[in-house]
Amino acid sequence: MTDEILQVRDLRVYYHTPSGPVKAVDGVDFSLRKGERFGLVGESGSGKSTTAWAIMRMIKPPGAIEGGTIRLGDTQLGPLSETDIRNVRLAEIASFRRAR
Repeated sequence: MTDEILQVRDLRVYYHTPSGPVKAVDGVDFSLRKGERFGLVGESGSGKSTTAWAIMRMIKPPGAIEGGTIRLGDTQLGPLSETDIRNVRLAEIASFRRAR
């Protein structure tokens, strides 16, 4: 067990277009420990929202999470079924704001 509540490693999200893939997020790494606050800043179109959507596993086609790992506490989110990730969103991700 680790004191990290969120760990993102080598996150890659691409949008597949007729002209080829567009790398919206390419190799993002960060972690967040209990009690820390984290701000993600960047220019418009730099991948901030795509990173947040990927963490919640809510990327829709033509986007796809192409690689990397996302851990919430001890749970790796990538392999979870749609039902399980929905339960994590409701029970765990939504509760972080209230738990501060």
